Amino acid sequence: MARNDEQELRLRWSGRVPLTARILAVNILALAMLAGGFFYLDSYRARVLDRRVEQVVGQTLLIAEAANAAPAERRAELLRRLGTLTGLRLRVYPQGAGAERFDSWQGGRPTYQLLDPEGQPWQRQAARTLDRAVGFVAGAEALEPFEEPRRDLLAAWPEASAISGGSRVESRVRQAADLTPVISAAVPIASVSPSGSGGVLLATINARDVTRVVRAERLRLGLVLLAATILSVLLSLFLARTIALPLRRLARAAQSVRLGRAREVDVPRLPARRDEIGLLARALHDMTQSLRYRIDATEAFAADVTHELKNPLASLRSAVDSLERVDDPALRSQLLDVVRHDVVRLDRLIVDIAEVSRLDAELTRARFEPVDLGRLIEDLLPVWEARAAEAGASIAFARPRVGSAVVMGEAARLARALDNVVDNAISFSPRDGLVEICAAQIGGEVSVTVEDEGPGVPPEAREAIFNRFHSIRPEGEAFGRHSGLGLAIGKAIVDGHDGRIAAGDRRDGRQGARFALHFAGVGE
Repeated sequence: MARNDEQELRLRWSGRVPLTARILAVNILALAMLAGGFFYLDSYRARVLDRRVEQVVGQTLLIAEAANAAPAERRAELLRRLGTLTGLRLRVYPQGAGAERFDSWQGGRPTYQLLDPEGQPWQRQAARTLDRAVGFVAGAEALEPFEEPRRDLLAAWPEASAISGGSRVESRVRQAADLTPVISAAVPIASVSPSGSGGVLLATINARDVTRVVRAERLRLGLVLLAATILSVLLSLFLARTIALPLRRLARAAQSVRLGRAREVDVPRLPARRDEIGLLARALHDMTQSLRYRIDATEAFAADVTHELKNPLASLRSAVDSLERVDDPALRSQLLDVVRHDVVRLDRLIVDIAEVSRLDAELTRARFEPVDLGRLIEDLLPVWEARAAEAGASIAFARPRVGSAVVMGEAARLARALDNVVDNAISFSPRDGLVEICAAQIGGEVSVTVEDEGPGVPPEAREAIFNRFHSIRPEGEAFGRHSGLGLAIGKAIVDGHDGRIAAGDRRDGRQGARFALHFAGVGE
């Protein structure tokens, strides 16, 4: 399963890129798509220019028809007026000999002006630079530069020459020095002079309005792009701060824990965050606290084990050393009894220590199944009765209804926990004392209580008795019969089954101790 998860979550080349860079890259990609609108403007400019050409051609045809319909002596004045109204420069190139060329600007005011880019402000120069850059990137077709011919003749205008050759209408788009388009259209027309036989009407205009429209759209798009860029950078920094920075801090804390400095590491909990990073931070913090607790417990356990093993070893060494110097058979027999006692004590300690050491690991791997605690106690009852009889006590068990005290757990471990608690009660019971065991389901919880008639547990020791090697033994009991690990093992097993155990006074007010074990019940 772990291998499948690794394949599912694996990143290929992007796994080597920092998270902050990936956030920026994603946002910049979106900006790049928006910036593509600049190149869309080039096609937009082409469409606007095409419509403007169509407009100029249409106006030129209408002007030619109007001029043809007017008397010959009125055509020149009509063309000047129409040129002023439409903004076109109208020129007529005669085809007949002796006819004069007509120009609407002669005797009238110019309708447009070609600007010299050298004398314009820097803003216009910057706009032209941007025009060239966008045109280069978009691969726009370069326009023919426009220049007024030195000798204004029909042959200087290819579109007019085409009309002279029999074409119906011709148009051209050129580019002025300031990168604005100049549109020209040529159509046939009757001669302006009465003596002429016909000619070519050439209309030209500097379509500066097309450039203004495109640049205005580009400015609006640029402002949107600038605002989007600023917002994207701010959002990227926000995401980097709220995602990458906490993850980096958590990674550094985890690295410090890995290097063995768990006590020095303060993993941030991020309590204000309710997202996945907050959950991760709190999980790592709790994991670190648990690890710190386990390290402290392991060190304390090692120190306690060392202390507990020193006493029987010291006694054993003293007895063995004395055997070499003692000749009295009675004294040697007494020393051998001490050796045997210490060996048994060491064996019990080692067994219980091994049990405690592997308990946590085994519980994490255990497969829990439904366990009927009532039946489990019945199976253990003969052993407890025999043990109680040796101590001069007796056992009483209040059997629950069949199937009513079922919990999820591992039967062998639960039996060990119950055995340790009952054994503790038997060891504290006076002669002719009674140990009462009861199992019952109350609500959704199964409770097992063990009550004895011993001296009871002082309130200040009711938590300490579950610590390892903590032992308050009854008066008169031989030293070393218990390792002080029984209740600690029992509590560890109960905790491993998500239960709880507590010591207190008897419910009936009589002298003695009461141990209660609580587990989550399983419905019938």
